[in-house]
Amino acid sequence: MRFKLILMSFLSLLLVGFLAACGSNEEDQADENAANDTEETEGTDETEEDVVTTASLVNEPDAFVNAVSEDGTWIIAALDDITIDEDVVVAGQFYDKDDESGDIYRKIAPYTQDEDHNITDSFTITVPSLTVQSENLNFQGGTLQGDVIVEANGFMLDETATIDGNLKFANKEAESSATIDGEVTGEIE
Repeated sequence: MRFKLILMSFLSLLLVGFLAACGSNEEDQADENAANDTEETEGTDETEEDVVTTASLVNEPDAFVNAVSEDGTWIIAALDDITIDEDVVVAGQFYDKDDESGDIYRKIAPYTQDEDHNITDSFTITVPSLTVQSENLNFQGGTLQGDVIVEANGFMLDETATIDGNLKFANKEAESSATIDGEVTGEIE
């Protein structure tokens, strides 16, 4: 119990430091603020305690799959290479910084940065396929190894990101609304 609480506190501090380093503009500064405001109740057999958690910080396959699900988080920060043996769906409607009065937005960020906002390490998420059903998903700063199937409008592949596979659009609207500044090693269909 005590170890779990200490581990959760440590991970919370790590997330705050990570997001502070990620803040290269106002959007990223707000990411940090949103991370600081994220709270989840962690129950134990003995008592209920409020613990600030890092639900969007992932380094395990199951945690990534849960974070990108309909019940996940608006920003997913992978802190290591992740290999998933099954197809993954990014689903649900999320808002920038979890503010429903703001824009619909979601971000997958498999990288770390230094205090000057330079990417210091990029990570690879390996999946057979990643289907994007969340509108305005931004994949930034790392590599997605596998095919990406875009069914939602507003998909963004940042210039700092790579799809090591094929990029397929479900329809013309999804394709015309996408911004592809990063590298795609396979076919774009």
